[in-house]
Amino acid sequence: MPSLFLLNSKHHFSSLSNHFSSLSNLLQGRISHSHLLQIHAQILRVNAHQDNLITTRLIGHYPSQFALRVLHHLQAPNIFPFNAVIRVLAEEGLYSDAFSVFKRLKSQSLSPNGLTFSFLFKACFRAGDANCVKQIHTQVVKTRWVHDSFVCNGLLAVYARGVKDLVSARKVFDEMPDRSMVCCWTSLITGYAKLGQSEDVLRLLLSMVKEGLRPEDDTMVSVLSVCSNLCITEIDYWVRTLSEFIDHVDSKNMGFDSVNTVLVYLYGKWGKIDRSRERFEQIIDLGKRSVLPWNSMLNSYTQNAAPLEALSLFGLMMKNHSCRPNHITVVSVLSACAQTGDLERGMWVHEYLKSEGRKRILALNKNVATALIDMYSKCGSLAKAIQVFNQMVTKDVIAINAMIMGLAINGEGEDALRLFSKVQEYRLHPNSGTFLGVLCACSHSGMLETGRQIFMDMTQSFFILPKLEHYACYVDLLARMGHVEEALEVVNSMPFEPNDFVWGALLGGCLLHNRLELAQHISKMLVKVDPQNSAGYVMLSNAFAIDRRWVDVSGMRWFMREKGVKKQPGCSWISIEGIVHEFLVGSLSHPQTDRIYHTLDGLVKEMKLTIP
Repeated sequence: MPSLFLLNSKHHFSSLSNHFSSLSNLLQGRISHSHLLQIHAQILRVNAHQDNLITTRLIGHYPSQFALRVLHHLQAPNIFPFNAVIRVLAEEGLYSDAFSVFKRLKSQSLSPNGLTFSFLFKACFRAGDANCVKQIHTQVVKTRWVHDSFVCNGLLAVYARGVKDLVSARKVFDEMPDRSMVCCWTSLITGYAKLGQSEDVLRLLLSMVKEGLRPEDDTMVSVLSVCSNLCITEIDYWVRTLSEFIDHVDSKNMGFDSVNTVLVYLYGKWGKIDRSRERFEQIIDLGKRSVLPWNSMLNSYTQNAAPLEALSLFGLMMKNHSCRPNHITVVSVLSACAQTGDLERGMWVHEYLKSEGRKRILALNKNVATALIDMYSKCGSLAKAIQVFNQMVTKDVIAINAMIMGLAINGEGEDALRLFSKVQEYRLHPNSGTFLGVLCACSHSGMLETGRQIFMDMTQSFFILPKLEHYACYVDLLARMGHVEEALEVVNSMPFEPNDFVWGALLGGCLLHNRLELAQHISKMLVKVDPQNSAGYVMLSNAFAIDRRWVDVSGMRWFMREKGVKKQPGCSWISIEGIVHEFLVGSLSHPQTDRIYHTLDGLVKEMKLTIP
């Protein structure tokens, strides 16, 4: 029969164990500081501060200074409280202290585990010091964790993304025993992408697909970002390389859609939107659950002046409930709305963002806000553009440029100049885009002297060299105001070959002020730089017609026929119930053409009846 002492001991131990368990549970989750102090007092009262689990959880609630004290009072710590302290130090960016704690745990004959190195890698990330990483790398080798995939991936990530030592990162990657984790490929690809090493990025993507791995969205974001910097010859090479590769890969391969997504993007950047759409259609439904193929295709359309196709694709995307648009989608769609003047669709996108609980995106995402400002301005809803601009939490120079240009194209030159004067109040520096907007404002509002001064200040006060587009805008200002000779002097003295915009601006000024002889000369220059553009011919022909120079009009038309130049048809759009309808002058391609002409004929008859 057990003695009373043994029974009491067992009861006491059970009671103490339950009490320790309760205290440990109290330390889970978020705790206020006052409540934490009460729990800590109870822990000390029952001598539970020597329990490793309780101490580990307690450390996680304190800043590093107090966390170290808690660890110091623990007489027989195991690896877990040490890990907890290293984690706290890592989060505070105290790498040297974290490494000192690591050395202390080793001095107590404790073996680090995967979490120990994970927290040390985090400290290295914060420190951004390559020497720190090499110290930890040495310890990984010494403690024989070099064969652990989890630890190796952490080491690879900090080399590639933390300290940008891609040579060491690649060595770790090549020596990894198991490369089946997509995240290790993503880390290396991201590292190469940040350094603009497109060749390495795309080679890695192909190797990844060969091994039957599906790249994550994070992987593809890095791949597409590096593709944005490719020149035409590089695009040509990679389109051929990727196409040949994919033609020999089973379409069931999990990376098949990823390669096609890259091709969608590259063809779009190359200006071949039909080929881009072909590749998009080859992506299976599972692949289209990601927003990236949609964004790549939308970008192809908007960057190649195909806004109607972009809006049609967006409508298709919204019907595909497995894929939700992100901020990149929104920017592309708003760009398409701006190109077509589709205010109704643009406002719908704006309301969609609000209704989907994404109001913070509107206030905090500068790209989305800037796209909204641009769309509203180009669609003539200047008040809405100003409202979006004023609601931005922080404004960058790109948003200010969009607002200045919006005010400019809507004839509010004075307001554009007032906003320009406030740029430095926002602690920002104007760039070339800012000056383009201000010069445009001067041109649209006829502010000649102000425009002259701004063009001079651009180089003399702000040390920004004018680009060709600045010269074109300044020439337009001078020519519109009748200073044609001065504008011509600017053209002859600028350090660029004049393009169609420069000659077009000068020709417009000549025709506006009836300088027909000079207009003929400038028209020839316009034809020389852009022989297939009908604008120069038509403008001069119209001027001859106003001056009743019918022989010259006939001669100009004959010259256009001889050169094979066709007058570009006028084009307009109208949005009805979310569908954009396009009309070309003289075209019968609209599916409701017969009904439209029947209605028009009826209106003409009614008008004739009302005329006395």
